[in-house]
Amino acid sequence: METNHATYIAGGCIHVPQGDLASKLKTIFDGVSQIIEEHHPDEMVAEQVFFHRNPASALKLGQARGAALMAGILQALPIHEYAPAEIKQAVTGKGNATKEQVQYMIRLLLNLPKPPASDVADAFATALCHGHTRETRIRMAAASHPQTM
Repeated sequence: METNHATYIAGGCIHVPQGDLASKLKTIFDGVSQIIEEHHPDEMVAEQVFFHRNPASALKLGQARGAALMAGILQALPIHEYAPAEIKQAVTGKGNATKEQVQYMIRLLLNLPKPPASDVADAFATALCHGHTRETRIRMAAASHPQTM
């Protein structure tokens, strides 16, 4: 039975070893592919890239994000993207929430014994944002197309 209640299933980080960029990107791709294979999701969500002050960091982040998204693309998963402020708004009520506020709310929303690591909290927040957005879209579509008797 499907419900509107978010439930913690698993969480963690893909640890990227030292080395050249290509091997780091392969580690990310393989890690996301393994998660997809293990959990069989119906869709994938990602945080949109925002411009860093350091262009080199933004480029590396974009490449890492591309490796992760490619794992979903190759499995034909629909991919949904959300802006960082939109994600924070969805889970904390504030688009400019701090990392600590996001971690706190994720702990409460998923009934976790302690706040997750910052990166893990961001991933959970992105998933919850999508869940809320998807439910709203479904309700709006149902309201605009009521069944006739």
